[in-house]
Amino acid sequence: MSKDFTFNPGDFVVYPAHGVGQVRERQNASIAGKNVDLLAIHFEKDKFTMRIPSESAVNKGLRSVASPAVMETVISTLKSQNKVRRQPWAKRSAEYTNKIASGDPVALAEVVRELYHDPSLATQNYSEKQFYEKAFSRLAPEYAVVQKISEVEAINQLETILQKAEEKTIA
Repeated sequence: MSKDFTFNPGDFVVYPAHGVGQVRERQNASIAGKNVDLLAIHFEKDKFTMRIPSESAVNKGLRSVASPAVMETVISTLKSQNKVRRQPWAKRSAEYTNKIASGDPVALAEVVRELYHDPSLATQNYSEKQFYEKAFSRLAPEYAVVQKISEVEAINQLETILQKAEEKTIA
């Protein structure tokens, strides 16, 4: 991922707690008598704009969207064989929570790969499905931005990759 932490209007960024947003503007504001440079980031999916001081944006987890090379790693991760996990659910649950909270696309892909099940089989329990959906809903928009496609197209492409990977595992 980019180490350039200068975010400008029009840039797509990722905030781990909310996913992909777009910097709308930089604003100067006086807060407690101090001039502060704020980034106004709009999250279209959630229909809200967040303002965050630019000097603390990176410490809060704000980052540029992944590079095409990182997305290639994401695709490789999704296509790779799922590891058999014999850990207690509580430990796996904590691990999934941390990976999702990190906002790292490769970590999100690991969660998606591990929890993906063919929708026609209905073999996921409720908690697994919640983790899967949360990770997938954070990964797909970033994939769409990087690939310069619509989110619907991104969802379809990612689901196709997952289905093919599962078919290969079963065969």
